[in-house]
Amino acid sequence: MRRFIEYAAIFLIVNALFVLPGFVSSSDAQQSPFVICRDQPYALCSDASCFVYDGVAYCNCNEKEGDSLSLRLSFSSPTGQQNACDVNQLGASSGGYMLSTFSPSSNLTQGGNAALYTCPGAANAGSGVIAPVAYAQCGGGICFTSSEGQPFPRFPNPNIMCSCPISTSATPGSTNQFGYQIIGSYKPNAPSGSKCDASACAACSVPNPTANGSMVQVGGPTGAQTALTAILGGPPPTNQCPCTCGPGPNGAVTCTLGAGAP
Repeated sequence: MRRFIEYAAIFLIVNALFVLPGFVSSSDAQQSPFVICRDQPYALCSDASCFVYDGVAYCNCNEKEGDSLSLRLSFSSPTGQQNACDVNQLGASSGGYMLSTFSPSSNLTQGGNAALYTCPGAANAGSGVIAPVAYAQCGGGICFTSSEGQPFPRFPNPNIMCSCPISTSATPGSTNQFGYQIIGSYKPNAPSGSKCDASACAACSVPNPTANGSMVQVGGPTGAQTALTAILGGPPPTNQCPCTCGPGPNGAVTCTLGAGAP
């Protein structure tokens, strides 16, 4: 039954990406909404922490090189139809910027030191409450290489800073019936029941996430990380930790590790 639910979540994610407005132009209607950028530098933000300022999340991401996945994000130019890979390649040629795109993280598989933390939705909240939606969505975010190693608020020596929109419950596709997921630390060699980090679940309920100075994590709807990894042919993430949420002080929601955490 659990395997069926996981595949159902992935199916819903992929189909949602196909129908969300703005992701695919009419001329690309018969194509996949995704494109693989081959052998290019790119920024990987899937586990990044982000500083919020003036309604934008500025995320401390890692520079990578190789194959990565992006929504096509197609647009017309004087030289014809272009997509995210063309934008990223231009940045690589100029040396001034790169896009945030996706590739699988080996840290999420067995023996790795990171895990997917599920902030619950209606189908998995149990006796608790649905996690408030607040995370940075960095797919297609532009990152300027001049930020590398230069002091930035909350990040004295960042890798590369990427500007990303903040997803909330009002953002189409930001969550599903199984909630959304963020990445946090994981202790693979710890005893059973102690591998997950309770503090990572706190990011499922950030107070005032759009206020100047707030810190949020990069995230995505539950199942998205697994579905995108499958498109690139990588191993599915195995390190996963459930979070549970309940009423906190002054009407706030607080989240911590759920039952059955490894």
